[in-house]
Amino acid sequence: MIAAPTEATAPLPMPRTPAETITVLAHYHRAEIARMAGWRDRIDRTTNWAITVIAAMLSVSLSTPTAHHGVLLFCMLLVLLLLGIEARRYRFFDVYRTRVRQLERHYYAEVFHAGGSASGSAGDPAWTRLLAEDLRRPTFHISLREAFGRRLRRNYGWMFAILLLAWVLKITSARLQDAGAPGAGETVHGIPEILAGAGLGPLPGWLVLAAVASFYVWLLAAALRARRRDEGDGAVHV
Repeated sequence: MIAAPTEATAPLPMPRTPAETITVLAHYHRAEIARMAGWRDRIDRTTNWAITVIAAMLSVSLSTPTAHHGVLLFCMLLVLLLLGIEARRYRFFDVYRTRVRQLERHYYAEVFHAGGSASGSAGDPAWTRLLAEDLRRPTFHISLREAFGRRLRRNYGWMFAILLLAWVLKITSARLQDAGAPGAGETVHGIPEILAGAGLGPLPGWLVLAAVASFYVWLLAAALRARRRDEGDGAVHV
């Protein structure tokens, strides 16, 4: 004997009138805005952490000529780690941002266009099918590599540039010697002295210089690979 359907198994009510549909769209748009803003806040926090780390490490490294330049190299690794975390967060942010942009571009823009007269895209169900499919099976719209490149080009590239300039200044302007040792704080004049100052423990200076140069070439390539703007969004992007 088949049991009667209960409230738990009964189908959910669907909007039956235009007014109900508009109410659903309004509440859904507000919910997606909140989720997007939440992930945007997480992105900003990671950037703030990176700026704080850079400020602290620059203070430690440049406050005295006896501070080792390895502090700045360690800071580069920390900022790279934060960039990786932010790239992952950006992928989630982009999912909700894309949904919001679909609603704004295909529905709300048509509502406000020419006093509310639709020009065709509001009646086109293609974007609603795409949005429904994305809600049923959420997927990332950009790869981790592209997210990495976007955040690098728009924010972290400047941070890495500051770290590079500080590191170059550190290895070319003062000898890394103990306090009170002869020659401490003297200006470096020749390439052999620069290579000697760039050494890191058992690693020779030329190897450290080559590693830093390769690292920045890789960062430059990663930044250039990312697309410069989001499709259909003009010059406004994050």
